[in-house]
Amino acid sequence: MTKSWKTKLIHSDAKIPEGYRSLTTPVYRGSTTVFPSAAAVRDTWDQYRVGYTYGLYGTPTVLELAARVCELESGTHTILTPGGQAAISLINLALLHTGDHILIPTSVYFPNRKLTTHLLARFGVTSTFYEPTIGAGIAALIQENTRLIWTESPGSITMEVQDLPAIVAAAHARNVLVVLDNTWSAGVLFDAFAHGVDITMQALTKYIGGHSDLLLGSVSVRDAALYQRLGAAQQNIGCAVSPDDCSLALRGLQTLAVRLSAIEASALTVAKWLAARREVESVLHPALPSCPGHEFWKRDFLGSSGVFSIVLKPGPSQEQVFAFIDALKLFKVGYSWAGVTSLAVAYDIGRIPGRPPYDHRIVRLSIGLESTDDLLADLEPALQKLPA
Repeated sequence: MTKSWKTKLIHSDAKIPEGYRSLTTPVYRGSTTVFPSAAAVRDTWDQYRVGYTYGLYGTPTVLELAARVCELESGTHTILTPGGQAAISLINLALLHTGDHILIPTSVYFPNRKLTTHLLARFGVTSTFYEPTIGAGIAALIQENTRLIWTESPGSITMEVQDLPAIVAAAHARNVLVVLDNTWSAGVLFDAFAHGVDITMQALTKYIGGHSDLLLGSVSVRDAALYQRLGAAQQNIGCAVSPDDCSLALRGLQTLAVRLSAIEASALTVAKWLAARREVESVLHPALPSCPGHEFWKRDFLGSSGVFSIVLKPGPSQEQVFAFIDALKLFKVGYSWAGVTSLAVAYDIGRIPGRPPYDHRIVRLSIGLESTDDLLADLEPALQKLPA
């Protein structure tokens, strides 16, 4: 067949050598997947079972990252989402029905709380927020219609480490599933499945991405039936991920170990230095005894990452706390921690029911890869600006 040059732009006969091999996973972009025949067409999300069907369910780049995350978390199936909040939403929408009840720690990531109180409540899902250090006492809060217990260890901002084995035991005694937001540990510092968790999710945006330049989330399970429910829901919701973002995350995985090691050491040094400051009431770092649930971190975790909070001593107004942060030069102000740049954000948690009485005095820090000495030199003059 003789083709017009216009047709050749789309249907080319040009050839290149085969056999190219690289250390990096290629970036496969695509929406349409070409089938070998008309009879082979399937609109099925489970591409491990039927082969590639549509870009929404993942190109080879996407499935490579999912498989790598799954391997690190010792799961059997992992689904990727466009962000950590999308992972939280997928779990809830896949597993809950009208009339169901869920338990959520008061320390939970605020968008998770908002999803529960604003969206799930509209669909008839009820919730109870529980004290994160409740441990086995959570059994008293489980109702006949409780379907999920959300956990987050350590908790957002206030950093409580939960007694997950005790919570799991109470939940499983009543056939309730336990979900863990495992972002702080990057899915590697805490082995969720070894501790009985049923579903683990994390924001790959954070430590696995590692450079503050992508948005991704993951949901991992060991149970095949849960995987089918999650996959079917993802198909219906249509939350596809970018192969380009997955390529960046695959690159981030290669340096995760060295980044975590350097960040852990630097964060511990900064945390201990801050604990000795006159301006600081307490340091909420899971590896320090001053952090609620430190004994569970010591028992269950392999190490620590770079996110922790400080509670300033009473005295400074909210504006003075803001001035302290604004005086920092190396620490930038922004969400989405776990990149190479250190961050500082002030919170007023006194407005959230069930939170400790830290009010506006709590500041969350995310330690990056700057020189530790430079970070301390940045904090010193800023702290001195606070009133005695």
